[in-house]
Amino acid sequence: MSRLSAVLLLLLLAMTGTSAYGTAAVPGISKPAEAPAEPEPLVQGGLLGAISSSIDDVQDKLDLDQSLVDAWRLRADRAVDEVDRLVDQTSRSSWRVAGDFLLLSGVWLGTFALIWTGARLLVRRLSRRRWLRTRQRVLDLLGYLLPYTLPAVACLPLTLYVSHFLQVSVGRALALCFAYATSSGIVSTSVLLCVIVMFNGGHKRRAVAILRRFSPRPLFMIGFLAALSDALTSPQIARQLGGNITSSIAVFTGLSASMIFGWLVIHMRRPVAHLIRNRPLAQRLKQPALQESLRIFSGLWYWPILLMVLVSAVSLIGVGEDNQKALRCALFTTILLIATVFLSTVFQHVFKSPKAEAIQRNSAYKGRLLSLLHALLRIVMAVAFIEILGRIWGVSLFEFASRNAVGRAISDSLSRIGLIFLVTWLTWVVLDTAIQEALKPPLNKRGARAPSTRVKTILPLLRNAAKIILVVICAITTMANLGINVAPLLAGAGVVGLAIGFGSQQLVQDVITGLFIIIEDTLSIGDWVVLSSGHAGTVEGLTIRTLRLRDGKGFVHSVPFGQIKAVTNQSRQFAFAFFSVQFTYDTDVDRAIELIREAGDSISEDPFLKFNLQGPLDVFGVDKMDLNGVVLTAQFRTVSGGQYAVSRAFNQRLKKLVDNEPSVHFAQTYPQQVVLPKRLDTQVENSAPSTQAPSKPSDQPAR
Repeated sequence: MSRLSAVLLLLLLAMTGTSAYGTAAVPGISKPAEAPAEPEPLVQGGLLGAISSSIDDVQDKLDLDQSLVDAWRLRADRAVDEVDRLVDQTSRSSWRVAGDFLLLSGVWLGTFALIWTGARLLVRRLSRRRWLRTRQRVLDLLGYLLPYTLPAVACLPLTLYVSHFLQVSVGRALALCFAYATSSGIVSTSVLLCVIVMFNGGHKRRAVAILRRFSPRPLFMIGFLAALSDALTSPQIARQLGGNITSSIAVFTGLSASMIFGWLVIHMRRPVAHLIRNRPLAQRLKQPALQESLRIFSGLWYWPILLMVLVSAVSLIGVGEDNQKALRCALFTTILLIATVFLSTVFQHVFKSPKAEAIQRNSAYKGRLLSLLHALLRIVMAVAFIEILGRIWGVSLFEFASRNAVGRAISDSLSRIGLIFLVTWLTWVVLDTAIQEALKPPLNKRGARAPSTRVKTILPLLRNAAKIILVVICAITTMANLGINVAPLLAGAGVVGLAIGFGSQQLVQDVITGLFIIIEDTLSIGDWVVLSSGHAGTVEGLTIRTLRLRDGKGFVHSVPFGQIKAVTNQSRQFAFAFFSVQFTYDTDVDRAIELIREAGDSISEDPFLKFNLQGPLDVFGVDKMDLNGVVLTAQFRTVSGGQYAVSRAFNQRLKKLVDNEPSVHFAQTYPQQVVLPKRLDTQVENSAPSTQAPSKPSDQPAR
């Protein structure tokens, strides 16, 4: 709707601009003395200033034509005089007028009723035939042609023949007018219903049923009023009733017919559109281009008809100087509209063809540029349509833009605004396509690397920043071309930004710190980090100010970047699963090392754990000796995050191996304190022999 409003406004301004130079010289009429050329007005203030400069001209164009009002007032006065004379004439011979009217009307009605009754009986008898029972369309056609079309066509000549035996009178003229209008209404309605019945089949039955149910009465009124308007404009009727009376009634009936026809077109636009676009499935699949054209035409079919109705109404009122010219312009407008719809359909099929879709799949840049080109072609086609439409009706936008100061100001502003939008649109298409291509994972490309987490983190922020910058620049430059002074706006924005910067130093610190953290690739989405603030978890999101973490319990923490002093990233490249195992002094160290290697080999051969490893187990040997025993160390190099699973599996397997080896023992904390349950102590004392001597305390550390 915004585009349509802009187009209508530009067209209206073009019409106002042509008034400045629309008084061209006419052959055979001497030119008046040329006045000294006045300087063109200086248009300032951009597009809004140009529009405001032409408001007076627009108001002058919108004023009513006083000559038209005077003409209708004069016609109304003369029609009143003619009515007075007609009343005087009919008062002297009222019985004769009424008799002529009733006689001719009775002839028409009697003939119509007689033929209608016979035709109904004939249709009823034919419907009993076996070959017509399965042919519903033929039966419906006979139901309209025989009872309605045939009587209406036959009654009118008989009524005209009888009228020749009567003298010329007002009653005779009125009876002939009503007989002609009624016959025309019935014939036009029955013919149109016969055309509608021809579509009664398949999925169109519902639309045909709606049309047959709701359209007969409006169609009859349209035909009746249009024929009555035509009959009243004939010279014979005008001489008998009065030219001003007949012309006024003809205009009224013509306008009524146009209004009813316009209402009927709008009310029945959906059933008619269903009849236009609904075709069998085989035809739709075989001819997709034609189906698309019919689909578009089904949504626009009523606009040319409404345009013709509007032009007819305007011509009846008398706004146009030449009715034939107005009708011709309306016909050319209809042809132009149909041609524009056809070209739009062609362009749509060209840019939606399989070849174009293949180009879009192979190259994202070409696909986006093709979409941009399609949009530009549609804009150019719309401008060309408006220009050709204006030339059909005697207005030219290009002449208005080149010969008028207001037109030049408007065209310059619109061209600059259009160029700004085009450059902004093209820049955004290139940037957005590049970012989306960088974020897209590779498909069926050997050796292609997936986008890193750093890229996935920075590029969305860069895309949002680019969008904001482009929108702000486009808005500022557009306002400048509209005539709005943006200098105070920029100055105020700078002052407000400075005040916000001083008042929100913590916010600025968060933003700057976060910017450097992202640029230096300190952390990325998906990393497990430990912060100096005490938070630890997986990075789920980054904004321009905060970091969002999800800890091991599933809780989400939002940490401002300004609170981060140090970051421990545990998800970069690789990690080490370090093992420190302590054995007793009486343990066979060589055997303990063998058990450690055996546990490491079992992990390397495990089908699930081996993918976490980046190398074999490195055994460092005896790392230290203390009061508790001998400490042996070893480590695995694992992928980031895989060290925990490897450590748990190693500890479990080493424990099982040591339990089954008598010469290898884990050390315990010195001094060893063994606390046995009371029940176990009593059982030991009872089972021990009374003559056994107490054992000597050992000098070795407890195992």
